[in-house]
Amino acid sequence: MIRTTIALAMTVAMLAPVISLGDETVREMRNKALSFLDARQNDDGSFTHPSAVGITGLVTTSLLRSGRDASSPTVAAALKQLEANIRADGGIYGPDSLHRNYETCIAVMAFSEANQDGRYDVALDHAQHFLAGLQWDEGEGIESSDPAWGGAGYGKHQRPDMCNSEFYVEALKAAGVADDSPEMQRVLQFISRCQNLESPHNTTEFAGLVGDGGFYYTAAAGGDSKAGVEDNGGLRSYGSMTYAGVKSLIYAGLQPNDPRIKAATEWIRHHYTLDQNPGMGDQGLYYYYHTFAKTMAAFGEARFVDASGTSHDWQAELVQLLKDAQNRNGSWVNPTAPRWEEGDPHLVTAYCLLALTHCDSSPSGESGTNARTKQ
Repeated sequence: MIRTTIALAMTVAMLAPVISLGDETVREMRNKALSFLDARQNDDGSFTHPSAVGITGLVTTSLLRSGRDASSPTVAAALKQLEANIRADGGIYGPDSLHRNYETCIAVMAFSEANQDGRYDVALDHAQHFLAGLQWDEGEGIESSDPAWGGAGYGKHQRPDMCNSEFYVEALKAAGVADDSPEMQRVLQFISRCQNLESPHNTTEFAGLVGDGGFYYTAAAGGDSKAGVEDNGGLRSYGSMTYAGVKSLIYAGLQPNDPRIKAATEWIRHHYTLDQNPGMGDQGLYYYYHTFAKTMAAFGEARFVDASGTSHDWQAELVQLLKDAQNRNGSWVNPTAPRWEEGDPHLVTAYCLLALTHCDSSPSGESGTNARTKQ
């Protein structure tokens, strides 16, 4: 069973690694990955391209959570590049970006990790207000009954989805936003409507068509699942979105006895695997591993029992898989399914480093925390 201390476990999962065996192996993997990223940083501090604010932000967060200090050369240069993208409206995004919400959310996560001395307090406050303005609500001309209500998309007026809403929840938590805030309660409503579970929280047209408790991409704008549609029009659940969904429910303050968490956990029990992103195969595989690790850590259990009764040491299983998949140069990349930028080794290596922070009790330094995130 998931412990009733899940709220405390969630805080630990966000702010510090979970204890596991094989720390030396994890440190070796991490050091190789850090060396790779050090060598691949652009002269302006960015990764991949100066306009790739989201990738630079995720890499920066992964470096900080892997023990690098904000003053270390690679991190300092990356932070300076992110600072250069702070806009007058409070957002943190590239010039002419169509992904302003996504990029700002990720930059908030990076700045929060580097904010021990309060240097980013003002930027984080402004970014929080900017993000609230992009959240789908009456400002977008919709009512609370609309399936899009409360969600977050890539940018202004771009339909909300589970992936962006997941990062939105993490950004809110990193910025110190309370569970009962209007922003968190609105996004919780959107996330609930992207679950294949008919309930008082979800009365959309899709709610009862599949009914397996998993999550799909979005209920907005007619609905969409990247895993496809059932004959009856139901939107198929799949792994990465289900882990993103249940993690977001936990981060938003729901307790383990909530029917939404119980239903999603049962879906995970029936589809537990690291061989693929369930329902998607190799597509989005490393995003799946990154979200898998955060979710398992949020559950607060060292072992997870699947529907067959098999008890999994999920940390050891994930470490072994990532060890086998790591390239000689220290990077990771998805060679068979580069969709969603998983052909970019900077992004995928950041995903893996973030996943590994939940599989090692002692990274090379302290995991980034600050007063804003200590609830």
